[in-house]
Amino acid sequence: MKTIEVNNKHVTGTVSEAQLEAMKPEAAAALKTLLEGSGAGNDFLGWLDLPTRTPDALLDDINATAAQLRKDCDYVVAIGIGGSYLGAKAVIEALSDAFSAYRSQSGTTVLFAGQNIGEDYLYELKDFLKDKSFGIVVISKSGTTTEPAIAFRMLKEQLEKQIGKADASKRIVAITDAKRGALRQLATEEGYKTYVIDDNVGGRFSVLSPVGLLPIAVAGYDIKALMDGARTMQAATNEASMENPAFKYALTRNALYQAGKKTEILVNYNPKLHYFGEWWKQLYGESEGKENKGIFPAAVDNSTDLHSMGQWIQEGERTIFETVVSVLEQRHTEVIPSDEANLDGLNYIAGKRVDEVNKMAELGTRIAHVDGGVPNMIVTLPALTEQYLGELIYFFEKACGISGYMLGVNPFNQPGVEAYKRNMFALLRKPGYEAETAAIQAKL
Repeated sequence: MKTIEVNNKHVTGTVSEAQLEAMKPEAAAALKTLLEGSGAGNDFLGWLDLPTRTPDALLDDINATAAQLRKDCDYVVAIGIGGSYLGAKAVIEALSDAFSAYRSQSGTTVLFAGQNIGEDYLYELKDFLKDKSFGIVVISKSGTTTEPAIAFRMLKEQLEKQIGKADASKRIVAITDAKRGALRQLATEEGYKTYVIDDNVGGRFSVLSPVGLLPIAVAGYDIKALMDGARTMQAATNEASMENPAFKYALTRNALYQAGKKTEILVNYNPKLHYFGEWWKQLYGESEGKENKGIFPAAVDNSTDLHSMGQWIQEGERTIFETVVSVLEQRHTEVIPSDEANLDGLNYIAGKRVDEVNKMAELGTRIAHVDGGVPNMIVTLPALTEQYLGELIYFFEKACGISGYMLGVNPFNQPGVEAYKRNMFALLRKPGYEAETAAIQAKL
């Protein structure tokens, strides 16, 4: 059976085979720490065996809830921020028709809110939904995170006004803490269908939990195949060996970091993977950016960004490396036609598939960038399917845990995220923040 593969042979101009070999004990120790749960943040390792411990009964229940929402709603708004929306958004975008928004609706469309505090965004979303049949999936452990809490308060009010409180409660699903928090309390009082966010699964590692699975199922995709892919990768990533793709990737990126490559650019040549890059950026940025350490995660969509970022990557500061996610097979076939006049000079590629041209752009770019001093790793994905996306998600998650421990940080906390919240609450004069308000006013 095909699976994803990692090729790191194009980094050896920067780090030698001997240097990679010398780092194997360090990577093996990090993997052991992860699997044994003996490192910092070990109370947030619930994602590690999530694929194999998720029962089919839960997947069946999620599918049943999704089917009911699709029956009742033309649109479902998934409300969440960070890992509570990015994973689902990444998978849905990767599997969707690129122009589904412009086609006649034949199914339920998943929209997103709570990932920003954009007033125009919320106004326009509410205006769009005012004559639509819609439901809500609200995702928050506490129910008090500012961005999703604002969106939920506003959309809940609108839904109740449009169809009444009793019917609205049947179209709202809450994914939240098992016992605690404002959202759990409200869900109990209002009778919402609920799913649990396990205490030991952090947001950025939660896409393979109900947090990601329900919106993906509402969009009509096969969550059982997604989980099958994750189970395949879980089994393939437990050995301290270069045959383990997560081990190989984590080791190589840390070797490049030690060699002065401080920024990693995730590159795709398939526009459907744009939001996968956004999910990956959060996963690695929030996991590794601590204690004045960490590889800075960036992402580009090629060949589009070759006409904007390509110059910098080719000839800018040599502190970067690239990881290219290459998709082998496309869903559709389009052949470039011949043209008698040939004014555009393209007849030399007439008869070729568009993807063949794209693959040569990918290969040519990789060669040019390596020649220009930018090491490249290649992660090969057989196709954009639920199975392989499940593999890719778990692969990057497992590698992130290994890589974080190699870096010497706790990959599973995010203390720096709280700084902006404290300042925002102080500026808004939130009750309980009087001292912080006085302190921050003195700085203005």
